[in-house]
Order: sequence, then C-alpha cells, then structure tokens
Amino acid sequence: MARAAVRLGVRELAASADVAPATISRFESGKGGMQMRSVSALRAALEAHGVQFLDEGDIARGAGVSLSERGD
Repeated sequence: MARAAVRLGVRELAASADVAPATISRFESGKGGMQMRSVSALRAALEAHGVQFLDEGDIARGAGVSLSERGD
C-alpha cells in the first residue's frame, strides 16, 4: 500500500532500499524470513519518498501510513 501510494515500482523501491526485488515481493506477500536490516532499509526508503508511518496512538483505527507533503 505505501509503495503504491508514492507510485514506486518494485524495482525502484528495491534500488532505493538497496535490497533485492524479491525482498519487496516477499515483504508485500507477508511471507516471513525478513532480516531486520531489510525492514529498516525499506522503511527508510519509503520515508525518503514521503511515507509517514503512524503508531496506533496516532490515529483512531490503529497503526497505518500517511503521506507527507513534499515540495518536489
């Protein structure tokens, strides 16, 4: 959902996070086995593209994502 919201393809996000495209696919399909380094890299790359991760206390329905306003 976050990747689609910022209009990134699997290969684009993989390159931005310096992970393999298969890592993105595995993460999005919910299949386990992800290393913490990969998860952190994905989060950092998405945040660099304007995704804000929200904790459960940030919104009434629980954790989620939002898009920041970017000037570019």
